[in-house]
Amino acid sequence: MNATAETEAHLTPGARPGGLAPDASAALTARVTQFSLGLAILLTLLKALAWRLSGSVALLASLGDSALDVFAAAATFFAVRYAVAPADAEHRYGHGKAEAFASLLQAGLVFASGALIGREALDHLLQPRPVEAEVFGMGVMAFSMVAVVALVTAQNRVLKKTGSVAVHGDRAHYLADLVANGAAFAGLGAAALFKDTRFDAAAGLFVAVWLVWGAVGVFREAAHQLMDKELDDAEREVIIQLAGNDPAVRGVHQLRTRASGPFIHIQMHMDLDPDLTLEAAHRIVVRAENRLLEAFPAADVLIHADPSGRAEPHGGVFGEAPYEAHEHTEANEAPH
Repeated sequence: MNATAETEAHLTPGARPGGLAPDASAALTARVTQFSLGLAILLTLLKALAWRLSGSVALLASLGDSALDVFAAAATFFAVRYAVAPADAEHRYGHGKAEAFASLLQAGLVFASGALIGREALDHLLQPRPVEAEVFGMGVMAFSMVAVVALVTAQNRVLKKTGSVAVHGDRAHYLADLVANGAAFAGLGAAALFKDTRFDAAAGLFVAVWLVWGAVGVFREAAHQLMDKELDDAEREVIIQLAGNDPAVRGVHQLRTRASGPFIHIQMHMDLDPDLTLEAAHRIVVRAENRLLEAFPAADVLIHADPSGRAEPHGGVFGEAPYEAHEHTEANEAPH
């Protein structure tokens, strides 16, 4: 079974979960999360000053988002470092899910921020209050947008190479922050131009809704990993083709995959000639593992060899239904 040209293109190193060596993935995620944390602290301090001078609810909304970004970025900063720690006696599958827990924390913080800011915005819509120092506030928002664009660009590059769910969650925060900054900038400008502070409050309400929507997306992504969701169909197809790319392999079935931070876990059953010696079957399985590890350096691979046409269905409570073509009969068990 030969990999197609499309599959070959899909095998670009780092273009998928588990596609980058753990050390390389750790170095990339460490740098980008350090940048993220430093920027979150800087923007929070600037926005706090701008809000104190202006009293703008849109600035308050953006400040609240940035303040939570500090906690979220700190969680991501430590999570990506813990996630690449080697497996130990208490965590035989490694620590990769630390990234998903960090994303889950991010989702909760963003959701809470959106709810609180929404309440404040509604209060200002019903009871308008004066906004001051609009020009300074708009300057802070403009600087914030430029800085966040630079960070999101760096995060996009890291995501293309690592697929890190923690960095994905952190990027969602900053995309929300970018929208929050833009809305605050527009709200402050409209309030100054039309002398109506309800524009500012409306901008804050828009940010609140955007934050809640973003939180739902981050939560969904983290939940997929915590619930051991299968890799995408395209990734599974690559795995099947690589495993079966050997004339001695008669088939592959009961493939199970899951992502865990920068790592992935691959399990499958491989149909082999029932007359092979154990040593010969082992060599075929090892060759298949090496092909998979070349494409997925951060994979944990487990292959169970089955005698083709004779194997009972396996897999415990989640096992597949028996194959019609491989039904077990007494004749199958006759010695050769």
